[in-house]
Amino acid sequence: MVEKVYPMTLEGKEKLEQELEELKTVKRGEIIERIKIARSFGDLSENSEYESAKDEQAFMEGRITTLETMIRFAEIIDKENLDNDEVSIGKTVTFIELPDGEEEVYTIVGSAEADPFSGKISNDSPIAQALIGKKLNDQVTISTPGGDMLVKITAIDVN
Repeated sequence: MVEKVYPMTLEGKEKLEQELEELKTVKRGEIIERIKIARSFGDLSENSEYESAKDEQAFMEGRITTLETMIRFAEIIDKENLDNDEVSIGKTVTFIELPDGEEEVYTIVGSAEADPFSGKISNDSPIAQALIGKKLNDQVTISTPGGDMLVKITAIDVN
């Protein structure tokens, strides 16, 4: 079976490793303590604190497994070997929407690092898929749920 590869920057991998360490060393202990306290309340069948803590524990253990998998199969993007003129993972791309000229800036990262609220979009997103491989000053049609938009790439930067 071929495992999925998770492309990411070195900084992104380090951030995932920090989250994993926090979950294993701090959060696990906190949840175990909540479960102990909730058990002391007696009848577990009607104990909402116990159920809540068990649900949180299950969610956290799932997140730990996910993080371990992403870290194990991480493919670090080597920014030194990237073509400076082409949009790819690990680059920040600036484009203007045509014809009105509204400027947008996104950093294209692997799905493990995606955070749209801070301008980091997944390489699997429709915007990134349309932009990857394109060059400075190219006009690109991006298909979005709200319809197609035509953009012109105005800058490509390696972070």
